[in-house]
Amino acid sequence: MPKFKLAILFCVVISLCNAQVSDFKAIDFRKADRTARTFRDVSLENLQELVNNLTLNLSTDVERFRSIYKWVCSNIENDYGLYSKNKRKRHSYRNDSIQLDVWNTHFKNILFEKMVEEKKTICTGYAYLVKAMSDLAGLDCKIIHGYGRTSITNIETLNYANHSWNAIKLNGKWYLCDPTWASGKPHPEYGGFTFNYNDGFFLANPELFVLNHYPEDSSWLLTDSTVSFEEFKAYPVFYTTAYKHIEQIISPKKLYHRIQKRQSLTFDYVLKQDINPNDISLHLDDGVNTKRIKPKQLSLSKNQLKFEHQFNRLGFFDVHLYLKNNIIATYVVKVKRRLISESRSK
Repeated sequence: MPKFKLAILFCVVISLCNAQVSDFKAIDFRKADRTARTFRDVSLENLQELVNNLTLNLSTDVERFRSIYKWVCSNIENDYGLYSKNKRKRHSYRNDSIQLDVWNTHFKNILFEKMVEEKKTICTGYAYLVKAMSDLAGLDCKIIHGYGRTSITNIETLNYANHSWNAIKLNGKWYLCDPTWASGKPHPEYGGFTFNYNDGFFLANPELFVLNHYPEDSSWLLTDSTVSFEEFKAYPVFYTTAYKHIEQIISPKKLYHRIQKRQSLTFDYVLKQDINPNDISLHLDDGVNTKRIKPKQLSLSKNQLKFEHQFNRLGFFDVHLYLKNNIIATYVVKVKRRLISESRSK
């Protein structure tokens, strides 16, 4: 995807108070969502008129932004074929800056033409459209370029920015959104797309967002503490479905773990809502078989889920956490034999 540098003036003060949708608990977004549905399938030819229709009868900035954001997520398709073409071209021109600049200019024309005519785009188009519509509504919105991690991302080759999302300023605070991943699921195998809105990417918790979003300018992390790019690359695989259930991962915070036989890993998460303990499971894949396990000694208190799992077999395991049949996170665990000297010393 095109790599742009986001210039941020030093005089801009970014609020680092972990701003998220919970700041707006008193707001009922149903009216904004109904408004977005009312103008479904409206053309992008007259963007100002569309924005006026989406925001006219809404009383707060957050509702106006919600209507715009929900409209984009419900009407613009993620075009995986377009993404793949751009990725191939950028890779082929990676050592030729002149050809890369020529391709980026040409691709921008393709990108916006296809978005207007077919309502199909990729992440840069989503982020641009959300910003353009927000600007027309008098809202302060930024495009954030950076690194996105999915379950198929090769961390070892994540050497250039590959994703874009938005920051929106509301009531003096900056909030993070990802309209691309919120809109639904592309199907690389046959080029289709299924709309399936994921509200977890709307004014997302920065502590959760950073698990698979890292901005080129790290000041746009908006997290309470600094996270390095190396820490970002070491995070577990975190799936988009997790945004429906998880507020924050406390541990484990890394993908790879080396432990001794009969040692345990502690799993600790803050949930968005209560969950039935029977809906929680671990799937251990040793490369041959997958074993589904119900966690023992599980603790659920005030939306905090915590449990341990003891590994009693040697080997490599892909460990998948599931909630309500949705995969949440994946970890890789190598269980090694305990040294005799270590066991005797205990």
